[in-house]
Amino acid sequence: MAICLSLTFYPSQTKAANAVPSSTIAVTKAAEKERANTLILRLHEINEMDKSNLTSFEKKSLRKEVRSIKHELSHTNGGIYLSVGAVIIIILLLIILL
Repeated sequence: MAICLSLTFYPSQTKAANAVPSSTIAVTKAAEKERANTLILRLHEINEMDKSNLTSFEKKSLRKEVRSIKHELSHTNGGIYLSVGAVIIIILLLIILL
């Protein structure tokens, strides 16, 4: 069990060694926030469009654009995602160990 825990924390230790200066992070966060705002505005424009007179090719390209915008927005938000199986395993381990 100790080996498993040490291996799970190993990548975070190597990542900490390559720290980026905080000024670069602040500029990057501001740029990402501005990019996210422009993408959200574009999504609102697409939703408000009158799509009844568009051709099928134009509708298809709009759908692809919306998917790519949503995909990019999901990556800029970050966060930790756990699958249902991982949550069940964590709960079982906690029950067994405690």
